Amino acid sequence: MQNSLTHKPVEIKISTVVAVAIILHAAPIATLEAALKKMTAGTPDFFDDEFAVIDVENIASEKLDWPALISLFKSFGLNPVAVRNAQEEDYSTIRSHGLSIDIVSKPRQEFTSATPATPVAAVEVVTEKPVPAPQPQIIHSNTPAMVIDTPVRAGQRIYARGADLIITASVNNGAEVIADGSIHIYAPLRGRALAGATGNTDARIFALSMEAELVSIAGIYRTFDDGFPALLPNHPVQIKLIGDRIEVSSVKSVG
Repeated sequence: MQNSLTHKPVEIKISTVVAVAIILHAAPIATLEAALKKMTAGTPDFFDDEFAVIDVENIASEKLDWPALISLFKSFGLNPVAVRNAQEEDYSTIRSHGLSIDIVSKPRQEFTSATPATPVAAVEVVTEKPVPAPQPQIIHSNTPAMVIDTPVRAGQRIYARGADLIITASVNNGAEVIADGSIHIYAPLRGRALAGATGNTDARIFALSMEAELVSIAGIYRTFDDGFPALLPNHPVQIKLIGDRIEVSSVKSVG
């Protein structure tokens, strides 16, 4: 008699990974190749098949040869998975080459003072390590927050690293918002929202209207293929983790 499975055939949880940011300061492939050769000094395993996010903020006006660029980075052991700070009109082209659009909100203090220009290399590689998962008993206070004031469109991904995420516009179908802390959406949530991305089980998601494709707290997720739970009309929604279960409830006003 065949034993029944004691585990699900496949289990999927939301996780963060270590990646490197490839910050481009030039567009020509030959220039970038020369810079990478100088950086690695001929060491074949300098980069060990690492995931990479390509940051094009410094060359936003340049036209990039994406197939050549991806091939170049792979030849040096870097595996591009997403592009950051790209122009919106380039999103479809970028996606056609198998890359995602990565949007990371920036702390406001970055814009408070000008930084003197200094010479930079053609390409800069920075390791981006996720924040270690906090223990459940740790109380988080004075958590910084990142604010997004524009709608999050399909295909966009926003990650508030080490912070809460506050969004004052809608999160559309096909969009994804992630925070290491809690997520507050003062508009309809129609896409995916992942709070407590590095393991904070106390993180929560708040939304003015609940129409989400998927929600997750600390890697535990819930979809709504069978419909949404019964909620009070005209009340904001709170999503939190109870044990290993996602609870969705209306936020009732007091008074």
